[in-house]
Amino acid sequence: MFNKRVEMLEGPLLGPVILFALPLMLTSILQLMFNAADIIVVGKFASDHALAAVGSTGAIINLMLNIFIGISIGASVVMGRYLGARDYENSQDTLHTSISLSAISGILVLVFGVFTSRILLEWMDTPPEVLDLATEYLRIYFLGMPGFMVFNFGASLLRAAGDTKRPMYFLTLSGVVNVIFNLLFVIVFKMSVAGVAWATVISQYLSAVLIIMSLMKGDDLMRLDVKKLNLNWHKVGAMLKIGLPAGLQGAMFSISNIMIQKSINSFGPVVMAGNTAAGSVEGFVYMGMNAIYQTALSFTSQNMGARNFERVSKIYKTCLAVVTVIGLALGIGAYAVGTPLLNLYTNDPEVVVYGLERLSIVAVYYALCGLMDVQVGVLRGMGYSITPMIITLVAVCGLRIVWLMTVFQMYQTRLILYISYPVTWALASIALFINYMYGRKKILLPGMRGEEVNLRI
Repeated sequence: MFNKRVEMLEGPLLGPVILFALPLMLTSILQLMFNAADIIVVGKFASDHALAAVGSTGAIINLMLNIFIGISIGASVVMGRYLGARDYENSQDTLHTSISLSAISGILVLVFGVFTSRILLEWMDTPPEVLDLATEYLRIYFLGMPGFMVFNFGASLLRAAGDTKRPMYFLTLSGVVNVIFNLLFVIVFKMSVAGVAWATVISQYLSAVLIIMSLMKGDDLMRLDVKKLNLNWHKVGAMLKIGLPAGLQGAMFSISNIMIQKSINSFGPVVMAGNTAAGSVEGFVYMGMNAIYQTALSFTSQNMGARNFERVSKIYKTCLAVVTVIGLALGIGAYAVGTPLLNLYTNDPEVVVYGLERLSIVAVYYALCGLMDVQVGVLRGMGYSITPMIITLVAVCGLRIVWLMTVFQMYQTRLILYISYPVTWALASIALFINYMYGRKKILLPGMRGEEVNLRI
């Protein structure tokens, strides 16, 4: 039962999709709960300035991580293809290359992050009263990057094999450890932002150790032997082909979000705190939908490897339907109970008001983001990497930047700032649908007719 995997290649779809996505969703929600614990602890037991400081670092952290997280997506797609084809040798090479690459990636992010934290925060116009606290938090946070990367690459590989339960178990344990150390460092030792940062670092390395131990006990296709860790450059190239565009897309998203955060910073620490709390609440909505994105990616990549082209078309429709229901339910629900949720983060009623303001726009229409992400997942699983990146960069990142430079300059209100989110999600979703229909015509339909199809990996 512990190692039971979801059947992706045959049988009904809705049940397996939900069965696969549910542990992913729970994993993500647990991760956010533990991340939220950081914010809640500093907001309740430190100060609003500490809360604003931690919140102001989110966009930078995402910028630094997204390229390498994108590569882990590439590793998942490549592994899914080989597992679908039952290719032992290439599965093994992909496994050992992925773990090696994750450790190297983590070290690179650690070094770069530690030395550039203050520079990036200053560029974002972080208010002087929170700058030192934000810098302290960010530098310590980046010390845990090797652990973070190893866990995420390892979890991606397990998910490619249909195993979403073990990453959930490991993250639960490390998250509990994170909360315990949060409370100990902040409340008992009065360490403020440094306390929650060190707690996060400890939990990241714990989750990495657990995922490595699990892979070392895996089956033949997924058994890690530390003596075989290496970089197979052919596999690295295949991962980068899918993962690098995904990572660059994520990085550009982060850059556009940094610019939005920069605009939010101009409204002062109280608005920053409200935005931080609302963003944390929205994270639960996003991760609920992101589980369906990862499901679509894994199911599509395995079925492409097995050449089940008709099933890929069904995966697309099923995942879109599921993510719409989840996005609407969680997004509208988050706004409906926004006041008590935001009160968990702060004792300041003004912070709650500003948080609700954001939830009314971003959370309520978050389902549009889910539609966008699921289509990207299916397209990446089909082997398309560049086109989804270009579409999302132009329709989301590019338009947001243009929006900030034009519309927001004419009407410098928080409402105008937040509206940029649903507008760009909707435009990207439409463009990605057109991209999918093209891919369906070029790959899926010929495959359904029994014609020879050259897969894109």
